[in-house]
Amino acid sequence: MTPIRVLIVDDHPMVADGIRAILESYDEIDVVGTLANGQEAVDQVEMIAPDVVLMDLNMPQLGGLSATEILLERNADTRILILSMHDAPEYVSTAMRHGARGYILKDVPTEEIYTAILTVMKGETYLCTGASGALEPNTSGGEEILTAREQMILLQLAQGKSNKAVARELDISVHTVETHRKNIKRKLGINSTAGLTRYALEHGVLQGTGAEF
Repeated sequence: MTPIRVLIVDDHPMVADGIRAILESYDEIDVVGTLANGQEAVDQVEMIAPDVVLMDLNMPQLGGLSATEILLERNADTRILILSMHDAPEYVSTAMRHGARGYILKDVPTEEIYTAILTVMKGETYLCTGASGALEPNTSGGEEILTAREQMILLQLAQGKSNKAVARELDISVHTVETHRKNIKRKLGINSTAGLTRYALEHGVLQGTGAEF
């Protein structure tokens, strides 16, 4: 069997090196690199071509959630497994909303990290013990929370920019912008661009941008 290519992204060298040493004890896993922050992952992941990315949450320059969203914009099949010290349900649910395939804690037994990697490689979701409740659907009737990337795109759209202009600004495809646009409208329950602009104005998204209408 071809070894699973795993990339570790964590700003703590001792943590990254420790996880690497653990994973390299498995014949089925090939650790292809360790990076110090999300920006390095965004810049280098295409060249490294990992099967699974183990991503920390809190890192300098670009955090794990934003990096996850950008990586998935570029390749929706990227398998990202959040490896974090935070066990609160809101951290888990937020990570999964950003597209992560799984969430495990840094202090779990070695076997659980290995199992999590095998699970997401099969296209399944893996959650650490006790985290399954974080994925319960929202039944409160309230708005879904926009991710940081969606907020950025909402700002661009509310400034009157076209999908093509937003794509050039953020270096993503027009199709990706259209997908984000649909998700933003769905989450906010808004059907028109004018409605998005009103929402942005009413919620302070456009404050300090100098945008005029």
